[in-house]
Amino acid sequence: MLDILVIAPHPDDAELGCGGAMLRWKAEQKRVGVLDLTTGEPTPHGSLEIRARETAAATEVLGLDWRGNLGLPNRSLEPTLEARAKLAGVIREQRPRWLLAPYWVDAHPDHIAATALIEAARFWSKLTKTDLPGEPFHPERIIYYSCVHLKVLLKPDFVLDISEHWDTKRRAIECFQSQFVEGRPSEPPTFIDRLRDQAAYWGWSIGKSYGEPFMCREPIGLTSTRDLI
Repeated sequence: MLDILVIAPHPDDAELGCGGAMLRWKAEQKRVGVLDLTTGEPTPHGSLEIRARETAAATEVLGLDWRGNLGLPNRSLEPTLEARAKLAGVIREQRPRWLLAPYWVDAHPDHIAATALIEAARFWSKLTKTDLPGEPFHPERIIYYSCVHLKVLLKPDFVLDISEHWDTKRRAIECFQSQFVEGRPSEPPTFIDRLRDQAAYWGWSIGKSYGEPFMCREPIGLTSTRDLI
């Protein structure tokens, strides 16, 4: 059983959007897993074998408790009933308290489809009298992370301080050489430099070195203001 399940359209999206949060949650002794919906291939410099090696390396850097792949089609991901049933089955088996999904506004059709699929599967996972595996289960909430392709400034519901974990998040992202290093400009600012600058901006917004933005459709409840920055 997981405390948190991050669901990503492609391998590397979880690392990009909430790698720091996952590392922080692991440091807080939470059980964290990632479910990639597709292999992410084909890509210009990748292959199924290369992407699998990169994903395994990033998983080790993050220290995840579980990682899986739903095997849905890359580039043509759709929130079909069949896909919904497969994802709901994983949710019932892993029983996470929270789900993390891509932010619902994006230029990448796979990301938009993934968010719709996750929201529908969360609902289906609680149904009785079905042929889904496991017992009915309903995650408490969905939190949305940023891995958008649009060059827009988001308005997050909260920003998480990842200052202590930025360097490790960067190492996890750099595991995906075929995606973020090969074929990209090597002169600064590189793709990784841009990610650092974005994390520094969100850190600045809360008075810290580095941060990650998160969005919610539902209100966020607090039992205390003790941990507010």
